[in-house]
Amino acid sequence: MAIEEDDLPRRRDDVLAALTKQSLDPLSVDELNERIAILEAEIERVKAHRAAASSYKANAEALFKKG
Repeated sequence: MAIEEDDLPRRRDDVLAALTKQSLDPLSVDELNERIAILEAEIERVKAHRAAASSYKANAEALFKKG
């Protein structure tokens, strides 16, 4: 029996899950464009954080390899 994504436990504050379930039907084209711009900005913020975290991890690994 495969586990479905909806069967997995989620944090109570999982805004991503709520966001993906929100109906887009009531939104105007302008509201959809604004939503896309906000989501694209959030994607860039997450990518920057991931890059910083990867750099931090690589630096820590390099430090411990020298010792």
